[in-house]
Amino acid sequence: MTELSYAHETSAEPLLGETIGDGLRRTADRFGDRDALVDVPSDTRWTYRELDDRVDQLARALLGVGVGTGDRVGIWAPNRPEWVLVQYAAARIGAILVNINPAYRTHELRYVLRQSGVRLLVAAEAFRSADYRAMIREVRPDCPELSTVVFLGTDWAGLLDRADGVPESALAALDLSADDPINIQYTSGTTGFPKGATLSHHNILNNAYFVARRQGWSAADRICVPVPFYHCFGNVLGTLAAMTHGACLVIPAPAFDARDTLAAVERERCTTLYGVPTMFIAELAEPEFGRFDLSSLRTGVMAGSPCPVEVMKRVVADMGMTEVTICYGMTETSPVATQSRRDDDLRRRVATVGTPLPHIEVKIVDPATGLTVPRGEPGEFCTRGYSVMLGYWDMPERTAEVIDAARWMHTGDLAVMDAAGYLNIVGRIKDVVIRGGENIYPTEIEEFLHTHPGILDVQVIGVPDDRYGEEVMAWVIPRAGAEPPTAETLRAFCTGRLASYKIPRYVKVVDSFPLTVTGKVRKTEMRERSIRELGLTAAAAVATA
Repeated sequence: MTELSYAHETSAEPLLGETIGDGLRRTADRFGDRDALVDVPSDTRWTYRELDDRVDQLARALLGVGVGTGDRVGIWAPNRPEWVLVQYAAARIGAILVNINPAYRTHELRYVLRQSGVRLLVAAEAFRSADYRAMIREVRPDCPELSTVVFLGTDWAGLLDRADGVPESALAALDLSADDPINIQYTSGTTGFPKGATLSHHNILNNAYFVARRQGWSAADRICVPVPFYHCFGNVLGTLAAMTHGACLVIPAPAFDARDTLAAVERERCTTLYGVPTMFIAELAEPEFGRFDLSSLRTGVMAGSPCPVEVMKRVVADMGMTEVTICYGMTETSPVATQSRRDDDLRRRVATVGTPLPHIEVKIVDPATGLTVPRGEPGEFCTRGYSVMLGYWDMPERTAEVIDAARWMHTGDLAVMDAAGYLNIVGRIKDVVIRGGENIYPTEIEEFLHTHPGILDVQVIGVPDDRYGEEVMAWVIPRAGAEPPTAETLRAFCTGRLASYKIPRYVKVVDSFPLTVTGKVRKTEMRERSIRELGLTAAAAVATA
């Protein structure tokens, strides 16, 4: 009999059955005097008891301004202590947190606020070159459900004052379930706009716990999190994972900076460091790398894109992260489905994405038939279990496209499972571009570029890049009589309206696209031609090695 490529790691340890708010309170009861959060830029330092008290205050304040269970609360800000307070306070009253990418511009912001029906938005005044206040002012007339905007800094104290009129008993009276939706995290869609993966307390609290468990965390660990909180990597594997084990969350900077990250590890004696491969590459390349004392590090998570073997060797040898783990998953799976182990050899850490987490099932199927394929053969990676999202917010048809009747999540990724149950991601069914750990779907960019007055038609592909893994390229057919766009003029058109990581780096002006006999665009051929013409053969060889 042929053994099928299906894995289900059982565990004697049961799943958590509580809400996020209850989990924080339980941790505060156990580890009240231990550090819960350290924000290096502001020198903020809270114990778990202090964090829990501040969360209670903000939760009562949200009730005081009329936010209730099931209402959507948006958060649009870089990494800072208030982000964590909003995350926990929304969970404590059963409001649904909507994570908004700090890189979004008006095009994406308007869509997300409208699609999710955000009622209250907490936002930074500005971030980097982006004027959040001006962008919110521009889109607000198109967002009828947005009744309250709270700007961090100018409005924050006033919001907290609203807690005074709400008694503690109002929180105790709330009837919440661990299966309630608690988070909407937007992931780029294949039909033009992001889809809101809707996650429950049960989804993300358990995923956080078991990812940290596989890293061997305890209350003595200190977790440096330079990855953004708006993403599952930051707010599940970072904030929630720390809480489930009584560990300390360390915020090195509002956004990633290699030197700030290394300095935070040294100052706070961090034991754990997170990042996508490009972050670790930047840290290792920091000119003053050698002067930082990283001897406290032992573990962490590298995820988002494949890790080059030479980078992993240096992370282990030069950063002391001998127990670093690799994770694979997607926002729709809360996010981790598989993870390597602390004692896995180097080959398994760079050539595979580990094995399924406890209580998670994985199978590899033939994309055409849906039948499970034998081990060693490629097929679509499917997963099932507590981690699979409730669905896409207000998109039942799109949900049905990826979650079948038996609750298997079809990821669209091609994978192989070996005899020991380790998974290797070998390709993607869809044309997603992964740039520095960010998933970018061409159709969204194509739809936006179609608004350019000089563009008749456009196709977007990913081409290999030494630094980010992939970069965005647009093939453009210009309108008759129009000045063909260049990379510079197209970037100028996109700036301020499209997140910077989605803006094409390369532009090729053509008269037509290569097509199949049935009229479908041959993106594989486009990519191959672009690699040759741009001189990216070496980068392509590294990406496929």
